[in-house]
Parts: sequence; structure tokens; C-alpha cells
Amino acid sequence: MNINESIQGDIVLLSLNGRLDANTSASLEAAFAKLVEQGKGKFVFDLQGLEYVSSAGLRSLLSAAKMIKVIQGKLALVRMNENVKEVFDMSGFSSIFSIYEKEADAIHAIS
Repeated sequence: MNINESIQGDIVLLSLNGRLDANTSASLEAAFAKLVEQGKGKFVFDLQGLEYVSSAGLRSLLSAAKMIKVIQGKLALVRMNENVKEVFDMSGFSSIFSIYEKEADAIHAIS
């Protein structure tokens, strides 16, 4: 999995590409924790390039959400493909996260 990072104002946009599973979830958790340690608190995860998410990947995203809650930050997910959306719906994660179709909507929501 590749993680591409860009900054828009005070919001960090993380684009995830590939598979988020037991082999790759640790790299997401480490990258996210590093950004939080740097004082970042607003995040948009762009999932357009995410082909697959496993239970380990879901745990990584849940861990990020918990960390955001602790630091009183904001987190939104955007551009989820149908396969990943189905996993979120079946696991109940769709009700945990703010999910948007357009990046601009997600950025506006957490600004």
C-alpha cells in the first residue's frame, strides 16, 4: 500500500492506494501517529485508490478515529469504492465515520 500525503491549509489529506490489510496497516498507523505527534489534528483519508480493506485495516482506521477523539481533532473519509464501502457497511463502520463522495465536501465538513 502507498500513502500519499498533501496539506491543504490545516488539513492533512492522506491518499491510500492498494490494500489495507495485516501487512500494511502498521505503516498507516505509524504515518498517522507521526502526523498527530507533529500537531496535526484534521485529516481526510482519500480511499479512491484503496482496492481492499481487511479487518486489520479496519482496526487501523478505528485506531485513527480513537486518536482523533482523544486530541479533539476531526477525521473524514472520502471517495470510497464499492468493495470498500460494502466492507464498511457490513462491519458497521459506516456509522462510525463521516464518509463523503467529494473531497471538497469532506474538507468543508472538517474545516
